[in-house]
Amino acid sequence: MFKVIETFSGIGSQAKALERIGIKHKIIHTVDWDINAIIAYDLIHNGKQDLEKYNKLSYREIIKKLKKYTLSTNGKKPATEKSINSLNYEVAKRLLAAIERTNNLVSITDVKGKEISDNVDLLTYSFPCQDLSVASFWHGNKGGIDRNAHNRSGMLWEVERILKEIVESNLELPKFLLMENVSAILTKRHKENFKEWTSFLENIGYKNHIYTLNASDFGIPQKRVRTYMISIFTNKNTTKEMQVENYFKENDLENVEFTKKIVKRQKTLKRDILKLNYNDIRYKKEADECQPNDTVSRREIYEKNDKLYMNGKVNNIIVSTVTTKQDRHPNSGLIDYYGQNINKCNYRYLTPRECFLLMGFDEQDYQRILDNNFEVRKGEFFFTRDKLYKMAGNSIVVNVLEEIFRQIIYIENNILQDKKERNFSEIEEAMKLVSHISNKPVKKVMFG
Repeated sequence: MFKVIETFSGIGSQAKALERIGIKHKIIHTVDWDINAIIAYDLIHNGKQDLEKYNKLSYREIIKKLKKYTLSTNGKKPATEKSINSLNYEVAKRLLAAIERTNNLVSITDVKGKEISDNVDLLTYSFPCQDLSVASFWHGNKGGIDRNAHNRSGMLWEVERILKEIVESNLELPKFLLMENVSAILTKRHKENFKEWTSFLENIGYKNHIYTLNASDFGIPQKRVRTYMISIFTNKNTTKEMQVENYFKENDLENVEFTKKIVKRQKTLKRDILKLNYNDIRYKKEADECQPNDTVSRREIYEKNDKLYMNGKVNNIIVSTVTTKQDRHPNSGLIDYYGQNINKCNYRYLTPRECFLLMGFDEQDYQRILDNNFEVRKGEFFFTRDKLYKMAGNSIVVNVLEEIFRQIIYIENNILQDKKERNFSEIEEAMKLVSHISNKPVKKVMFG
């Protein structure tokens, strides 16, 4: 059983990727403070909530339990005591249920090293990118991942604190760490801070390997370039470090020709992403909601952005990066649409459903959120369109993670473990991964 802790877990792209490639795993803890993502994660990965036990608690009892945590209503800053006290009863119940069912430690700032169990196989950390991005720099947010910046991207150093506490408590460090963030983290502005981070990991026994990968090379029609760092705990064993290094050279995910061999299916806008069958009332309603008002600025948006569907034809386009908003320039592309003619533009944006699909989630994942959406006030539901866009834009493309996790599992079974320690099931799993990479069946080998 592969044991995982997802920090900055969002809607759980890591858990989704492990599930999809059939790795037996257990998410020991999630760590996220955004109340919207917390509830969505629970619904996607665990289904409908059983609220029987929470219905027996008074509102005051639920709020008292929630006040133990550092929560956020927007994912940007901690919620005030006043905002927690004013949470809708339905929201509060479902939030507490989600925290408990996903073993969520909530804010990374509150996580202690001693809470990280021994024998954790993987700890993932996709800390906020807002203060690393080029857009942030132009808006005057120049702190990046400086230690003393006290911003969202500075949450990286909370991961360092946790790892230090694990070492100081004589506990076992996770076998693997996986970082994901915008590629700006490798630029000159952030180079020294990132070098400090990688050096720290090396000093405590990790071997780091950095990838910069585009989702479009992994079967998803989206230009989304992100940087990933896999850190393997070798405990400074030079033989294992050399084996790891050689493995990555021979199985380089940055090599497009290599990824072409291992990616089994290329999704397309026409077949897999765009929902153009408006006879389906779900798709029609969502399309109507994403048709903007006819204004001068919206006409300019139409002129300046890619046309994904025009004149009854889907264009074979790799869409621009899915962000947390679509009603903007630049966006991920536009679809001709004449659903609501009164004071509306003759186009629509991608729907949140389509954005989830572009992030590699299955349609039933998105539908599970909608099917379990709930009223917070008359006619007003908790998961608004804007919240759904934001959760998709903040996520990680599942298909990229699938190939990274295949590599991690292979390294675990073939490099980190001594041959004598491997049991039959682990050998079988390793053979599947080798077969996936080489596209050839692998003969069974017995280890003595």
